Amino acid sequence: MPTTMDKQEIRTLIAGRVARELKDGDVVNLGIGLPTEVPKYLPVGVSVVLEAENGIVGAGPASITFSARYVVDAGGKPASAIPGGAFIDSATSFGLIRGGHIDATVLGALEVDAKGNLANWIIPGKMLPGMGGAMDLVVGAKKVIVAMEHTNKGRPKILAECTLPLTAVECVDLIITEMGVIEVTPDGLVLTEINPDFTIDEVREATVAELTIAEPLGSMV
Repeated sequence: MPTTMDKQEIRTLIAGRVARELKDGDVVNLGIGLPTEVPKYLPVGVSVVLEAENGIVGAGPASITFSARYVVDAGGKPASAIPGGAFIDSATSFGLIRGGHIDATVLGALEVDAKGNLANWIIPGKMLPGMGGAMDLVVGAKKVIVAMEHTNKGRPKILAECTLPLTAVECVDLIITEMGVIEVTPDGLVLTEINPDFTIDEVREATVAELTIAEPLGSMV
């Protein structure tokens, strides 16, 4: 059954649910697009340190000042640093990432599969600027959360096995979509929470990978 939610409602739902996964004091890296909306929905009393892999620790909101042309995030968008934040060089930034100092990374995906493999950087034959820091982030962060729409124009994105070139293998811990919350376990994918707008059968129909249903099954809203 197609959802009645529009694109922004879907983004809000997913970002809000992701925000509940973050703990006060976490150092968090956010991918471009939907993940950048997560800080808007952090619970009261929860503050996180945003790290941009191009060299900002304590990244702040998009700047509208003259300096915006000089300060950008990893996606090339205008950025800023909060009081107490810092600008660091690329080697130090990736030392933080590869050294396991990032508590969580939130990013989108083209495909995720039953083993937690991730494909999110290239569609063969299409132009792209490069992989960016995703390859390092998903193996260096303590927790990897994929935040994405469940399908692409009706085509499932959660597969038994990825068909696109992989970003990294067995790296994803949690998948959050507008249909539910799916945990990646050694025994496969487990639907732990569902959006009440959908039935279990509808979630399964939109998912190629086999899903185990948690008991009890929680609500994501």
